[in-house]
Amino acid sequence: MKKILVLLSVIAISMLGLTACASTPAAEETIKIGVNVELTGEAAVYGTPEKTAAEMAVQEINAAGGVLGKQIELVIYDTKTDTAESTSNATKLMTEDGVVAVLGAAISGTTMAAAPVANQYEVPMITPSGSNARVTNDGTTVYPYVYRACFIDPFQGVVLANFASNNLGTTKAVVLGSSSSDYAKDLAAIFSEQFAANGGTVVATEYYTDADTDFSAVLTKVQAAGEFDVVFVADYAVRAGLIIGQARAAGVTAPFLGPDGFESPDLNDLAGGAANVSDVYFSTHFSSLSEDQKVQDFITNYTTFAGEAPSALSALAYDAVYMLKAAIEAAGEADPVKVNAALEALTAFPGITGTISFDEWHNPVKSAIVVQLTNGEQVAATVVNP
Repeated sequence: MKKILVLLSVIAISMLGLTACASTPAAEETIKIGVNVELTGEAAVYGTPEKTAAEMAVQEINAAGGVLGKQIELVIYDTKTDTAESTSNATKLMTEDGVVAVLGAAISGTTMAAAPVANQYEVPMITPSGSNARVTNDGTTVYPYVYRACFIDPFQGVVLANFASNNLGTTKAVVLGSSSSDYAKDLAAIFSEQFAANGGTVVATEYYTDADTDFSAVLTKVQAAGEFDVVFVADYAVRAGLIIGQARAAGVTAPFLGPDGFESPDLNDLAGGAANVSDVYFSTHFSSLSEDQKVQDFITNYTTFAGEAPSALSALAYDAVYMLKAAIEAAGEADPVKVNAALEALTAFPGITGTISFDEWHNPVKSAIVVQLTNGEQVAATVVNP
């Protein structure tokens, strides 16, 4: 009887060993990175190219041998441009899917909704394009597990004011923006402050709402304010294009400046045709006009991979994946806490969108690019420091 019991015990122990081996999770064989971006809804235009760029970056990394001898596996979720969905996705990725880090979300609102989850479960999260200043902090304290690859909105305001003063040589500005948008109001205020600090004068500031499509009353007030030599529109292309077109029709010949929200394939049509989109400038993170061979190779490879040219969103997501790769390698293992420490310490990372280090707020320290449009086409790109 004892021999039978011993034999059964040995068999049981052996079975446990076999079961343990058979149930080894895929996470032991791959390193998982979550992707939580907008693939449907209003912001899909931002999230879709970011997903594509992440897939391309991972394909390259895996083809070159992976990270720490393992292949990277993307676990992809759609926020549906919804804050609750973004939060739910982040929770699944960090508690059920076993990811070492998360890429996303694409816009500020959905990123801020997921940020507390990253901090709670101590898994680093990096947004390619969430530019609201509060994405990585609560106003007084940095979120320890949240980062971004893009510059923040206030940074754009400073850069564009400096460009207006130093590169265009302008001294009298008109500032326009939507009163419905914190993005617009913050940019308008920061541009105005910096332009004045540079010795310029803001001769008129006019606001409208997101619902407006006829800007004739605003433009009448602007033209009655006196002479000006530059117009700053703190808004997205959907309204900025209309303003530019209506202003040109009203005889406004001054250059127009705007933030990264200007970057849209619809800008020319919204402005009433490419002929109206000359002497127009906007800040961005990446330009196809760059002579950097690394950038040109990225453009070629992305175009082949995706079937279309990359945007700044594509470049930002691509950089974010490679920053995560660098952090995993520096950590020496796929442990989220150690990867987070390595990401925070990242310096002089050679990205497509610039040489990147993180400041104490987990914002990237890098230059911006101001693109010039002539007849609706990019004709020049100027690197501008804050």
